[in-house]
Amino acid sequence: MSPLPAQSPQSLIRKAPAAAVKAAVEAHVRYMKGLPGGRRATLAYLDLSHFELDGADLSEADLTGALLAGASLRGAILDRAVLYGADLRDADLRGARLTRVDMRGAYLRGANLSGADLSGCDLREGLTAVQDGAEDFRLLRHAEDGAGLDYALLKGAKMSGAQMSGAFARAADLTDADLSGATLSGARLNNATMNRVDMTGAEIFGADLSGALLRRAVLTGVDTSGANLEDADLAEVLRAPPPLIYVDDQPLHDLLDEHEAFCASGGARGRAISIPQVDFRPLRRLKGRKLSGLAAPGSILFGMDLEGAELQGANLVGADLRGANLRKADLRGARLADADLARADLSGAKLGPLVIGEGRALRADLTRATLRGANLSGASAARARLIGADLSRANLAGCDLRGAELPEGFGAK
Repeated sequence: MSPLPAQSPQSLIRKAPAAAVKAAVEAHVRYMKGLPGGRRATLAYLDLSHFELDGADLSEADLTGALLAGASLRGAILDRAVLYGADLRDADLRGARLTRVDMRGAYLRGANLSGADLSGCDLREGLTAVQDGAEDFRLLRHAEDGAGLDYALLKGAKMSGAQMSGAFARAADLTDADLSGATLSGARLNNATMNRVDMTGAEIFGADLSGALLRRAVLTGVDTSGANLEDADLAEVLRAPPPLIYVDDQPLHDLLDEHEAFCASGGARGRAISIPQVDFRPLRRLKGRKLSGLAAPGSILFGMDLEGAELQGANLVGADLRGANLRKADLRGARLADADLARADLSGAKLGPLVIGEGRALRADLTRATLRGANLSGASAARARLIGADLSRANLAGCDLRGAELPEGFGAK
């Protein structure tokens, strides 16, 4: 095994032989599993630029100040690793796991973190001082323009609880990202693309969001008064709903009770209801409810718990179901055209045809539906209509798509 090179007094960044890096990663895997011969990977200040580390398990590894520019870390596991002051410019981190990573002062300009999990990550500013002579110190800089997330791709990234106070993320693309509970105080996000971002409960006092695109962003529980939102696009922003929803002077929960009674009794009791463009969020959950045939086009069910709900033949055209829990829900024959199901959990859901008579069946219609980052693992979507649907970053492991009408070019390499 080739040992990793000793630190040179002339330069903090050291060259790393490929064989030594491979051996260090393999020993780290044994370390994480508690196997003999294991050793925590210490890759601090190594030149790992353009290395291929796809899928590598570097959880808890020390990558302080490492030069990873242009490296491929797609699907890598870096949970709780130290990337303080690391250079990750133009690196490919798509789908990587970086939960609770210390990334203070990391340089991520142009990095692709689409679909990555940065939950609880520390992305605040940070500086590394290097001893220069007997008494003097200088700052270690990987680039002249300092650190930050400028021009980084963070589409669909999970960043809940991330610390970004004072971070630079100008012109970054955070479309569909989850920033719920994140701390963005003093962050510079001017001209960033943040359409459909979930900022529920985020702290944005002193943040610069001037010129940012925030169309359909979720700003529930967010105080925007102390942020710079000059020239920001806030069209269709989703804010907190009222505590109670009334439809024609009748409470929403009463209407649903009537509809459920109608379904349970085969029409003998209650009545079928049609309630378009209603905000269901005050109800919090519809788990296991029997709501077959519910007509609620254009309604808001963002982040709601609908696990196991019976929604056969329901009309949810254009509904906002982002981040909703639809595990094992029965959506056979449901109309979900133009619905927004980004990040929704549809694992084990039924999206196949609904038999309505001898030789007759309604197919689930998800034409032009948004399913970016949705979990469809183990779902049954046989013969479903998915024409024009957006399935990018969706988890389709074990999903039954036999006979489904799929988007043009789906599955093409």
